[in-house]
Amino acid sequence: MTIISKLKESNLLGRGGAGFPTYLKWDLVKKAKGEKKYVVCNASEGEPCVFKDEHIIKNYPEELISGIVLAMNEVEALEAYIYLNKDYYSKYSSKLKKIIGNKKIKLFKKQSGYIGGEESALCESIEGKRAEPRFKPPYLAEKGLFDYPTLVNNVETFYYASKIDKGEYGNTRFYSVNGDVLNPGVYELDISLSMEEILKSTDNYPGFDFYVQSGGGASGEIFLREELKSPCTGAGSITVYNKLKTDPFKLMEIWIEFFAYGNCDKCLPCREGTYRLSEMIKSKKLDRELIKEILFSLESSSFCALGRGVPVPFKSFLKKVMEIEV
Repeated sequence: MTIISKLKESNLLGRGGAGFPTYLKWDLVKKAKGEKKYVVCNASEGEPCVFKDEHIIKNYPEELISGIVLAMNEVEALEAYIYLNKDYYSKYSSKLKKIIGNKKIKLFKKQSGYIGGEESALCESIEGKRAEPRFKPPYLAEKGLFDYPTLVNNVETFYYASKIDKGEYGNTRFYSVNGDVLNPGVYELDISLSMEEILKSTDNYPGFDFYVQSGGGASGEIFLREELKSPCTGAGSITVYNKLKTDPFKLMEIWIEFFAYGNCDKCLPCREGTYRLSEMIKSKKLDRELIKEILFSLESSSFCALGRGVPVPFKSFLKKVMEIEV
């Protein structure tokens, strides 16, 4: 059985946030026509409260490299890149280089903000260009790095590809659990567990009134304690906030500063929208109609997923925590 068949049978979805079927992405690159092909491991992890990829790089680097080599062999790639954020590069590049040895895998230090982790933007960055997302189509499977077919997957995806190839996959994933909890950390648990079950099984379920942000520490949706029966998706993070002790404006300021700093300034809705939201949040004067208009513009007109993701935390937080409908 080929690794692509094994990936399909396992139903492994990409663990970078989008949840695209892994076997299909590998198969598209394998079948693509090109004189060269590339594999890129996205280790740019930079969203607040998300740190499961670092846990894998630190504790399971051999499995990570094994998964990358597996992908290179399957799609017949010329070489691969591990696209590391600056912090991870300084901490783990020496260790990774020793494991890589003479394999055709290069380490690349991320130069830009959060948007540099978007898969087409990271290709631009590796090519020495400004990290901006590309128009799609063509998709990276057809025309990616240096205009050749390219497979881009998250650190956790390559880790699990290695486990699946060895028959060691147990339908699990990694979760970053943090915030107002007793036992913050990264946990490998079944993907079917609900957010409530994850918090309880890790002894992190609070005894006070709280809400959580799930899927990402800035882009994740807000859930009240009575809404925790659904699974944790996206980037696999759960951040717990004490409802009485958390300053809503300080929290929203953290989110909007992340989006305002991390965007590439390429499109007007994202560039201007995040700036206007930042102004209102810092002044603590929320104009409901203006916020509604800005979030609609971001959701419907942003060039890439970063801008389209801005409304997710704000709409759910304003409605559920601040009781403001937008």
